[in-house]
Order: sequence, then C-alpha cells, then structure tokens
Amino acid sequence: MSTATIDPRLTATRQQALHEQGFVLLPGVLGAQQTAELREAIDRLRPEHWDYTGLLDHYKCVFNRDPLWLPYLDPPGVIELAEAALGADCHVIGQTAWRCHPGFIGAELHLDYLAMELPPALLATPAFVLPMQICTAHLYLDDISEDLCPTLVVPGSHRAGRKPVAGENQWQGRAAEPVLCQAGDVLFFRSELWHAGSRNRTADRTRYLLQVHYGRRMLAQKFSPYLVWQFNPEVIAACTPRQRRLLGEHEEAEYD
Repeated sequence: MSTATIDPRLTATRQQALHEQGFVLLPGVLGAQQTAELREAIDRLRPEHWDYTGLLDHYKCVFNRDPLWLPYLDPPGVIELAEAALGADCHVIGQTAWRCHPGFIGAELHLDYLAMELPPALLATPAFVLPMQICTAHLYLDDISEDLCPTLVVPGSHRAGRKPVAGENQWQGRAAEPVLCQAGDVLFFRSELWHAGSRNRTADRTRYLLQVHYGRRMLAQKFSPYLVWQFNPEVIAACTPRQRRLLGEHEEAEYD
C-alpha cells in the first residue's frame, strides 16, 4: 500500500463534496496488483457465522481473518477523508467483501443510517451543515459499466432528512445516477445518502467489491458474532497504531 502524502486541500475539497452531494469518487486509490490481490483473497474466503453465498457472496469482518486485509482499512486518501469527516478518533464498524454474480438483482433505493429526522426547512438552509455520523468506502475491484452492478446514488439526497419511501426513485428532481468507474477507484459516501445496488446484467462477469464502514468514536462497532467476538491475535500483532485505533484501541473517554 502506498504511503503517499495526501494534500490536505484535496481532502478538504472531497469533504465539501460530501456536504454538498453526499458522495465523492476517489480515483486510482488501489493499483492493479492490489485489486488482483483482493480478488484472489475474496475467492479464498469461506462463509462464517452470518456470511452467505449464492448470486451474492457476502463476507463480514474480513479484517479479522488475515493481516492481508489490514492495509485496506486505511488506504491513503480514504483514511484522511474519513478522519476529516468523522473525527481523528473515528473507527471502523465493518469491513465486508462481496461477489455479485451474473443474475444478481441488487437492492432498492435506501439509506444506511439516519441519526434523526430533521425539518426540511432546516436542511434546505444553505448555512446549515449536517454533521456526518457514518461513512462508507466502496473499493471497486473491477471496471464498473452500466451492466456490471454500478452503485446508484441520488445527489444531494442526504439533505432529505428521511429515508426514501417504497417506489421512490428521485429527490427534488434528481434521479438515481450510476457511478461508473475503474478498478481501484473508491466511492466514499455518507450514511444518509439515498443509494442502491443495481443488477448484474452481464453474462459472465462477477463484480468484486470491498466495503469499509467508518463511524464516529461513540458509535458502536458492529463485529459479529457479537457476544462471542474475539480478535485474531495474528491480526492485532500486525496492526499499525492507526489500525489498532480503527479496530477500537481508543484513549480513555467519558463513557469508557
């Protein structure tokens, strides 16, 4: 993983896009070798606990299976944006791997998390800045075309202050748009954004995706199976200090 320094001005521009549009595309975060490594690693995964396979293969908490996954918790460009959006003490609340096979249906338009419903008049006020609580990074491991499961986003819909109702496919005249991108690009979006997964209409291509969820310090980490969760000692031993914080090694705070 590159250790390149990210210009703070670029991070600030991306953070502003999160406030204005609800999402931002980060190009070229991963190289070809990294995307190939991740695809091969996903192919080696086997279901555990709540994982499932079929037209969609979905594997949870993959960071805990092998140190190989650790650098993808904090890739350059992504982690700086996460910390700017959610605080320097933010942490990871999930890392999931996906394979969407031909025939995969996708998901309806939805949002991931809404801290509270707010009055539309307040959200429409230009001076009002809606704080972020959770953000997600989609690390794409394929070139995404119209037919290969593009993520659909509704620009600005994070300011709706509510989740979409059944059958709703636009907000204030803005329809859901496909995010078309290249392998190694990252879509970073806030949890209030209306978005959807789309169909795999190809005959023979599987979409590979690694997803990382970041939350503010006081949001619970969601590592299943919850009551019997244990960190893999080999993984913890391989962590950098920042990765240990992302996995929950925080300084003492008011509710600890």
